[in-house]
Amino acid sequence: MTIQTAKLSDPAVRAFVNAVNAHDREAFLALLAPGATMADDGTDRDLAEWIDREIFFTHGRIEVDNESRGGRALLARHRNDTWGEMRTRWSFTIGEDGRISRFETGQA
Repeated sequence: MTIQTAKLSDPAVRAFVNAVNAHDREAFLALLAPGATMADDGTDRDLAEWIDREIFFTHGRIEVDNESRGGRALLARHRNDTWGEMRTRWSFTIGEDGRISRFETGQA
């Protein structure tokens, strides 16, 4: 059962999912703390290159099935034009300023 994005617990994660699903790269980048980092399947990646390849240039979309850790960990279906749909996990580190300093994703 999909959780409506508006019902996600953490405001930064909710805004992250909204920006991905709206294909709004500018709003997405505004959510990230300076120097934010990310990893995919346990390997650190170049954030700007990864988000373009996996989200913005390939019409990425996230549908959340479950959340934990106060909304900072998600189990979701991520789909894009390159890979189709896959079950993924997402984990977020949020700074004191409410911005995302790191996110990790990978197949679930």
